Amino acid sequence: MRWMRRRLLFRALRKCGQLAAVADRTGAIRPNDILCFATVRNEAERLPYFLDHHRGQGVAHFLIVDNDSTDGTRDLLTARPDVSLWRTGHSYRLSRFGMDWLAWLMIRHGHGHWCLTLDADELLVYPHHDTRDLRDLTAWLDAARRPSFGAIMLDLYPKGPLADRSYQPGQNPLDVIDWFDAGNIVTKYQPPQRNLLVRGGVRRRVFFAAEPERAPTLSKTPLIRWNRRYVYVSSTHSALPTHLNRVRGRAAGDVPSGVLLHTKFLPSIVAKSREEKRRREHFANSSLYEDYYDALIGNPDLWSPTSTRYQGWRQLEALGIMSRGRWD
Repeated sequence: MRWMRRRLLFRALRKCGQLAAVADRTGAIRPNDILCFATVRNEAERLPYFLDHHRGQGVAHFLIVDNDSTDGTRDLLTARPDVSLWRTGHSYRLSRFGMDWLAWLMIRHGHGHWCLTLDADELLVYPHHDTRDLRDLTAWLDAARRPSFGAIMLDLYPKGPLADRSYQPGQNPLDVIDWFDAGNIVTKYQPPQRNLLVRGGVRRRVFFAAEPERAPTLSKTPLIRWNRRYVYVSSTHSALPTHLNRVRGRAAGDVPSGVLLHTKFLPSIVAKSREEKRRREHFANSSLYEDYYDALIGNPDLWSPTSTRYQGWRQLEALGIMSRGRWD
């Protein structure tokens, strides 16, 4: 694992030349600021709410890589004074799905900060998020000597065909997609990285029922008190050193955890799936996902009688999807 970490950090150093600054405002970052890192492409519809949501939770500065957007994403982000923006036209897949670029930015700007690493279609919620912001949560984590915070990605979807709803930029996605699968989550321990891999949700039920081991991983560690020697291995599903992955399960102890509300299934997913099937940039073995993209292009209805309507963090805690642990 030590050699893997060094190799991944070296990759980040090699890929830094692929980034060109568009709006570098990192000089405004203060020592105790909570930072948010993301790689985006054509996310102009999601970003206004994404920024507002996490800004309201206490994120002080956003460091974002734009991967050749064509929908106004770059102009939207450049206009935000709490955003530093870089652009690149290089391959998302060959940069470990953007993680090499973010690793470099975290080496340069994240050291010593609590860093939240997200996709644009993820909204972090956690116990008491409606009354306590991330500064409260990270203060508790610091006091408990816990350098990382885990979350489960929860796929949200509408009732009815995906493209038959409408969504406006800046709107709360929960106005449009507010259903999820609550009861088909499975876990598997991975000894090398000492993390619990979690799969399940609507994608496992609908798209990967015949081969559930191919279903996307839901477990993530999106919030870490960063050190320039740290690195993410696979998206934010696992990190090195391995002690950062002790964020859920019996081995981690009674710790709080959160949920990433996954807004992938907004109405635009149908058109985006057509484009991503053509680009083949989102999966290491894109041919395995041909049927997945074809199903999404067909504008499916993901709702079932077993679906659960989202009602807030207390509901997720009652279902065992998140935990407040000893933070109360």
